[in-house]
Amino acid sequence: MTRLLLFMALSALMACKGGQTVQEPPPPAPDARPEWVRSRPVSSAYYIGVGLGSKARADAVESARKSALDQMAQEISVRVEGSSILFTADGRNRFDETFTSTIKTTSQEQLEGYELVDSWDSPTEHWVYYRLSKAEHARLKSQRKSAAIGTAVDLHQRAIASIAGGDLRAAIDQDLRALIAMKAYWGENDLVELNGKQVPIANEVFGHLQALTAGIRLALLPERCELDYANHFQREVMVTATFAEGKLGRDLPQLPLRITYAGLDGPVIEQKNTDSEGRLRFGVQRVAIAQSSNDLVVKPDMDALVSKDLEPEVVKALLGSLTVPETRAPISMRMPRVFMRSNETSLGAAVGDAGIAVILREELTRSGFRLVDRETEAELLLQLNCTTRPGGESNGFATAFLDMTYTFQDRKSQDIVFQGAKQSVKGIQLSLEKASLDAYKKAAQELRREVVPGILSAFQ
Repeated sequence: MTRLLLFMALSALMACKGGQTVQEPPPPAPDARPEWVRSRPVSSAYYIGVGLGSKARADAVESARKSALDQMAQEISVRVEGSSILFTADGRNRFDETFTSTIKTTSQEQLEGYELVDSWDSPTEHWVYYRLSKAEHARLKSQRKSAAIGTAVDLHQRAIASIAGGDLRAAIDQDLRALIAMKAYWGENDLVELNGKQVPIANEVFGHLQALTAGIRLALLPERCELDYANHFQREVMVTATFAEGKLGRDLPQLPLRITYAGLDGPVIEQKNTDSEGRLRFGVQRVAIAQSSNDLVVKPDMDALVSKDLEPEVVKALLGSLTVPETRAPISMRMPRVFMRSNETSLGAAVGDAGIAVILREELTRSGFRLVDRETEAELLLQLNCTTRPGGESNGFATAFLDMTYTFQDRKSQDIVFQGAKQSVKGIQLSLEKASLDAYKKAAQELRREVVPGILSAFQ
């Protein structure tokens, strides 16, 4: 009976389950995105830009706008014309690859006159649809280009007049400004009529700028800068700056020049201007003596020639493409003649060739000093005194101490030019005699490091 009741209960439960309605999943919602979001429009009359900004960012609206405008800018084709400055400059490797790429990007058409067609928002995205009339864009661009060409022609004509009056600084500045005015159109045809001829204006200005720097002539007097002891290793040099015009030359007043040479304390770099006659006198001093070769180099300081308000990256690339002349004069050092006396003893006995005098003579000769045998032929008199004394014995080792003095004296004036001393230089060996020689060796090593650099520094 119990089993029958259980079976009937289960049957009733299953019958109730079978009567319930089955819930089907809802059909997908239709795509609410507008057609221009699903598929970017194409038009023969308009440049199109569709941009997307994520609402996860605070600047979603501006990000979408910028994306759309960038898209339009990329759609506007930029073709480098064969007569343009970018084409000729690239062909001659005048500009480096990075700069050329930058100019091509920045010279893309400025976007102006575009309109917002539509916008659309989803819970996570902001979309915008912009367009720009191709006809309106061409009209506005033509206006801007005509104005830029007019500015460039005017500045270039001023540059020609400036160099005719001897003002190189103004001529370079005006040509640079003319090129910068045309920067957005460097890759395009820019033919204008100048002096009855059709010429590409940017190329014409660039060629004139090259001629301005290539026409600078610098002359140094003397042609070889020789420094000697009699003049304290310094002298005056004169440079003359002119601008070549055919067979004639025009003085270049107030031309900034950059002067460089290897100095005693590192590279010497000076910037000085020519006077009203295109001349500059300056001193060369404290020159590096240890240099195997040293040139005095003078060239125009192009950074000083250019106004600071011009675009630095563009100007840097333009100036880097120019040939800037320089003039050089080799610097030679004529070291003084030296007569040396020495008095060296080891424990009271003369040391002969085992002393410091031989080492000092070699070091002076290696540095260009001329050792002479007659005092009357010398410009400097060198007196060297060395002596050693016992220092005692300990544990089977003997100690000796060396005392040394040296003096460089001008033979004519008897003035002391340089002097020094070493006291108690210690030598240790198994015998006193060997300890004395050991002290001489150590003193000689110190002398190599100190005496020649010291006397050279005293000359400056």
